[in-house]
Amino acid sequence: MIGWLIIGCEIAFWVFVLAGLSTRYLFKNKRLGGLLLLGTPIADLVLLAATAIDLKQGANATAYHGIAAIYLGATVAFGHSIIKWADQQFAYRFAGGQKPQKKAKEGAEHARLERHGWYKHLLAWSIGSLILVVMMIWIGDRSRTAIFELFITRWAWVLGIDFLISFSYTLWPRKAKAGS
Repeated sequence: MIGWLIIGCEIAFWVFVLAGLSTRYLFKNKRLGGLLLLGTPIADLVLLAATAIDLKQGANATAYHGIAAIYLGATVAFGHSIIKWADQQFAYRFAGGQKPQKKAKEGAEHARLERHGWYKHLLAWSIGSLILVVMMIWIGDRSRTAIFELFITRWAWVLGIDFLISFSYTLWPRKAKAGS
């Protein structure tokens, strides 16, 4: 059930984003558009509550419960920038807004963007791991939540690899291709 709920929450996230931006730019109703955009965190709260209730009612923690925490951490850390990107695209395409600038693909600016992306990943890991630890404490049965420790550890490894890649651009910036 939690797996389907994760998929449903991701769909709800995009439905709220598209409905909010459509209302804002196509129907020229900024207030209602803003209210619809506020629906995106509600989907996250539904997922968090359903995950916690499922575990509290006796379910053993599964990979789906761990993925739910990762999803929540990622949407908190990356959600605002995703919505900002979509807003810029919508404003440009439907409301005569300024053409969004392409992100730097080389040099110091690219290195800065990579570091910034890693900081967001660190935030996502911190929030997701905190959710997992809180659920482990709340359930109080390590045998039922052992998979959460595995999730935290493996995600920390991914975060470490991401750190090496992201910060390598600071030491060895990507050079512009010849002729560009």
